[in-house]
Amino acid sequence: MVTTIVTNKGQIVIPSGVRRHHGIHQGTRLCIIDEADQIVLKPLTRDYFSKMAGILQSKKSMVQELVSDRARDKEREDGKCKK
Repeated sequence: MVTTIVTNKGQIVIPSGVRRHHGIHQGTRLCIIDEADQIVLKPLTRDYFSKMAGILQSKKSMVQELVSDRARDKEREDGKCKK
């Protein structure tokens, strides 16, 4: 277990070994997850996004969804104009 201290500005230092292990470099963004009894920091690196790619797949592509939505909107508008 590694410990660190919070400064009077609310900052912490992530030890170099932990940074190297998780690919955290200057400018790396961290996601902060506030759970009931813990705070989780997740580095938002290329590896993170590669692992997450495709996790929310749908049966249709976003383009297909957009075309379908537009077609439904057109049908609704055409129905309103005929009345």
